[in-house]
Amino acid sequence: MVNSSSDFANVYAKFQAPISRRYDCGTKCAPLNNGIPVCCDYERTVPVADEGEWELLKSRTDLWSVYTPKGKTEEKEFSGLADGCQSIVCKGAKLCERDNRTIACRAFPFFPYFTVEKELFGLGYYWGFEGLCWVISNLTIVEKPFVDEMIAASEYLFARDADELATYITFSATMRGVFTKWNRKIPLLGRDGQLYWVLPNSGGKIVPATTAEFETKLAPFGKAQKEAA
Repeated sequence: MVNSSSDFANVYAKFQAPISRRYDCGTKCAPLNNGIPVCCDYERTVPVADEGEWELLKSRTDLWSVYTPKGKTEEKEFSGLADGCQSIVCKGAKLCERDNRTIACRAFPFFPYFTVEKELFGLGYYWGFEGLCWVISNLTIVEKPFVDEMIAASEYLFARDADELATYITFSATMRGVFTKWNRKIPLLGRDGQLYWVLPNSGGKIVPATTAEFETKLAPFGKAQKEAA
């Protein structure tokens, strides 16, 4: 069983919380990205919608259109999408319709993080955007309602799509491998609202972190960081 358009409509209705009510993160990163928020720049990232989500969006708005890959590299990249998935682009940040954002837009830069035991622990982030996404360098501004709603949305969708569940279990393992190679701790936002580290070379061991540690150890905004931190 996979998620239908009605399933995504339910998620859209319940996943509305902003990352932070205090900060507009787009105004933080856009000045360093030609005035475009990184999460809205399809030159950097192209949202991918499941079949059910794409059907929902087409029924609700003309904000989105099919993305045409540019060149052979992108053609090869997007040819690997799962059956039914579609790469799409919107009309741009200035014309954003908040109620018609994709799940990818609502969640960015986060993904559901699974432990070695395949338990949904909290939120990891797409590390390729370190130094580009202001939020990744300021994880302590993320508010609990956002974490709660993203976790609930993820669990709802995973319960109906085993392939999607497996994708993020694998992606979490990939993050552990990458950060172990870099000899870096993974910062996590726990589903309990607390901060955590995943220790490198530990088999995925998770330990509590403090706000002060996050404020001093996260990858700095405006500078990619791969070395040990």
